[in-house]
Amino acid sequence: MTHPSGWHGGDPELKARRASSFGPSAADYARYRPDYPLAAIRWALEPLGGTVNPEVVDLGAGTGKLTSGLVAAGARVIAVEPDAAMRAEFARHHPDLPALDGSAETIPLPDDSVDAVLVGQAFHWFDQERAFPEIARVLRPGGVLAALSNGDDPSVDWVVQLRRVAWSHASAPPTDDDRLPAHPRFEPFERAEFRHSQRQTADDLTATIGTHSHTLVITPAERAEVLGRISEFLHARPETGNGEFELPLRASVIRAVRR
Repeated sequence: MTHPSGWHGGDPELKARRASSFGPSAADYARYRPDYPLAAIRWALEPLGGTVNPEVVDLGAGTGKLTSGLVAAGARVIAVEPDAAMRAEFARHHPDLPALDGSAETIPLPDDSVDAVLVGQAFHWFDQERAFPEIARVLRPGGVLAALSNGDDPSVDWVVQLRRVAWSHASAPPTDDDRLPAHPRFEPFERAEFRHSQRQTADDLTATIGTHSHTLVITPAERAEVLGRISEFLHARPETGNGEFELPLRASVIRAVRR
C-alpha cells in the first residue's frame, strides 16, 4: 500500500491512470478491501475533544469503507467521491447517507461547514497544492484533517515475500521517504499506527490484490500472470494455504488541526 503522506511513483501519467482505475472494480473493492480499526478513527477525531456527533466529510469515499467506521464512531458523514461507479456502490451500502460528486480539489460544500475531513486510502492521489486550501476552506477553525491507510505488516516474513511476488510493471518503487505533509493552513501533522488484521483465504487475498491499482492498469495478460503468481504463492505457503488465516495489517494515520 502507498503511505498516506504522499505518492512516490515518479510518473504523473501513471499516477493519474492508477487514481482513476477503481470504478470498474467497485463491487470487488467493497467486498474484499479491509475496514479501518475503530481505534484509528477515534484517534483521528480526538482533537475535536467532546464534540458530539461531529459532521465529517469522507473525502474520496470510494465504496464507504471508512464511512462504516465513522458511523460506528458516532459521526454524521457526508461522502464526497468523484467516480460514479464508486458512488453507486457507496449508495448500495449506505443508502441513507449523502454521496456527493466532488473531489479533494473541488469539494461541493460551503466554507466553514464541517468539523473534520477524513480520507481513507485516497490521500496520495490528491493534488495536494490544490487540495489543502480546499479542505481548509470547508473545515471550521479547529477542525481536523486526517488520512488513514491500511498496509501490510512488513515485520511478517511471508507478507514481505508476497509483496515481491505481487509486483507488476505499474507498481510504485519502494521508498524510505517518511516525511509528513505540511501546509500553512494547518498545525503540524502527527502520525500514529494501529495493528489489526483481516480474515482471508488464499483466493480472497488474491482477489483483494486484484483491486489494487497496480493490477488494474496493466494489460489483461500481465494481470492474469500477476494474479496467478500470487495465487500459486499463497496456496503453497503453510501460513496461507490451508483455509482461513489472519492477514496482519497496520493502519497508518496522520492528522492535523486547521489553524
